[in-house]
Amino acid sequence: MLKTLLYIGFGSFLGGIARYLTSRAVQNSFASAFPYGTMAVNLLGCLLIGLIFGISERTNLINDEWRIFLTVGFCGGFTTFSTFANENMNLLKDGNFLYFALYTGLSIFLGLVAVFFGNALTKIF
Repeated sequence: MLKTLLYIGFGSFLGGIARYLTSRAVQNSFASAFPYGTMAVNLLGCLLIGLIFGISERTNLINDEWRIFLTVGFCGGFTTFSTFANENMNLLKDGNFLYFALYTGLSIFLGLVAVFFGNALTKIF
């Protein structure tokens, strides 16, 4: 278990650094208030997690340790949006359309509500 946690931790460390550098580089390329950097990181993270799971499901090129390091660790540190998108893709693949709609809608709505309340709490204290 400790070995797995170290894989995840190191992957998250690298993913977080990659997120910062990638987002900053992309955002600095545009003179706009639109969050191009974050959008690029989220979309790239989705592409990466799709590639990693696709390769690990179809070949023996990625063992369990590398899959954990790359998906939970690196992609998780790079963006949690990639995991969100992958879980939604799995719901669609399994034909769970109601769960897909609920998960997507509630995650976005409640995420915005949580950000609003978190911000509001900082104004109270």
